Amino acid sequence: MTESVAENAEIDVQAVIDRVAFDSKGLIPAIIQEEDTRDVLMLGYMDNEAIRRTLTEGRVTFWSRSRQEYWRKGDTSGNRQYVRGAALDCDGDALLVTVRQLGPACHTGEHACFDVDPLQPVIGSDVLGSEDGGN
Repeated sequence: MTESVAENAEIDVQAVIDRVAFDSKGLIPAIIQEEDTRDVLMLGYMDNEAIRRTLTEGRVTFWSRSRQEYWRKGDTSGNRQYVRGAALDCDGDALLVTVRQLGPACHTGEHACFDVDPLQPVIGSDVLGSEDGGN
């Protein structure tokens, strides 16, 4: 990569970071989605440095709120996440990262963190007029 290309990539990353609406702790939730299946694998948090690393290094980096340090999925388990795409939501307060997941995403060994505790909500109806008595 030439120096000018690297500089342009850094400028683009900074432009992305400038559009992020970080919370009061300087974090943004990052939803991790598997590229092939579109499964939502997990939710983590990123600060500006974790976003920069994720967008420039090809591996997902998070900020650990409990340990107060950066971490990458798979550095100890081998269950790595390779970046395939990324997008900010319309308000800039959530990040979607599409990944190629190697192994389970959840530390419990489940495919996804949301597979661990499924809930049984009341299923809403999408029949026109069913919620307002037909009016």
